[in-house]
Amino acid sequence: MATEILMPALSPTMEEGTLAKWLKKEGDEVRSGDILAEIETDKATMEFEAVDEGILGKILIAEGTAGVKVNTPIAVLVEEGESADAVSSGKTPAPEEPKDEAAPAQEAPKASPAASPAPAAKPEGDRIFASPLARRIATEKGLDLATVKGSGPRGRIVKADVEGAQTPAAPAAKAEAAAPQADAPAAAAAPVTSPAASAASVAKLFADREFEEITLDGMRKTIAARLSEAKQTIPHFYLRREVALDALMAFRADLNAKLESRGVKLSVNDFIIKACAVALQQVPNANAVWAGDRILRLKPSDVAVAVAIEGGLFTPVLRDAHEKSLSALSAEMKDLAARARTKKLALHEYQGGSFAISNLGMFGIENFDAVINPPHGSILAVGAGIRKPVVAKDGAITTATMMSMTLSVDHRVIDGALGAEFLKAIVENLENPIAMLA
Repeated sequence: MATEILMPALSPTMEEGTLAKWLKKEGDEVRSGDILAEIETDKATMEFEAVDEGILGKILIAEGTAGVKVNTPIAVLVEEGESADAVSSGKTPAPEEPKDEAAPAQEAPKASPAASPAPAAKPEGDRIFASPLARRIATEKGLDLATVKGSGPRGRIVKADVEGAQTPAAPAAKAEAAAPQADAPAAAAAPVTSPAASAASVAKLFADREFEEITLDGMRKTIAARLSEAKQTIPHFYLRREVALDALMAFRADLNAKLESRGVKLSVNDFIIKACAVALQQVPNANAVWAGDRILRLKPSDVAVAVAIEGGLFTPVLRDAHEKSLSALSAEMKDLAARARTKKLALHEYQGGSFAISNLGMFGIENFDAVINPPHGSILAVGAGIRKPVVAKDGAITTATMMSMTLSVDHRVIDGALGAEFLKAIVENLENPIAMLA
């Protein structure tokens, strides 16, 4: 009997994904455990295994299709000699690709100046005639298609109709933009872009400028949503310290010379990870996350480290980092970073942790403020080590390699004094690396 293969949920939070690549083609034999396809979620590319056996009778969703909802039929599995058409067609259809909305000249003659506007698309029952692209744009703008007049064949609503239509909030926005505040100088009056402005309304602001439109993929959408939530809902405060790195740099050079025969080369970031992991044990109350109506205090030091990849970032988690040697942390971090850049991390490898590190020092950034990744209680922003003049303990002016660090803290989880104690522990561990490892 023909069986529908449905878009799988590859994580507890997955609602849709991109069918990146089919690894089987129509007519291929499929056995249980065979890899059918590669599915891209917001964070990773995962392999989708077959559960049933049979022949891949028909592919319903082409590879490269984005926004495929979980449980949408993507293919049909049939038995030997059976037709793919035997399967029921009552499921959700495959997403339609946007098409050029330009209608042939014979179907869309130009209206004369006296002609009345095209009638609104009349529904048959509950159906409104509109192209898939027009429906998508209407959804983004919050438009009711029943109020839009269609200019396509037989009153069908097309792209131009919804792009030219005003959202319910548009008149108010125009009035606000047109009327400068009473206490502002007249020269300051300018068009105002609402934070919730639609893509079409923003594009209109730049209609006379050359630009490229970049469609958001799942990862970028997730980053936008999570960071917007973080800045809107987490009461951030910031603590700043400088670290003298000279002792660490000398110790690192000595260790690397001794480890060279083993092919191990430790980075400054490896020491930072270790210092933070040890500090979470030294100040256990800072090893915590926000859980809605309570705080969860963790026992192990699970440290997340931001890794930049094309189009976004991952924060793979080094579990039990306080128990691992520097060389073990270094090897694990290199492996996680390499697989993050190819989106091959497993779900458990980038979820969890109570704390994160974001290091932009390799780009020459001296200091910055990082945004907390919920539900973490804090994140450490690490800048570049810079040689600068300092005042020694005896009052003499000398030079030292100093590195700026900023701890962003969720005030619901960690108060000011506790955050200061935690950052002090990190600084002391970095300035006394031998004692940290003892």
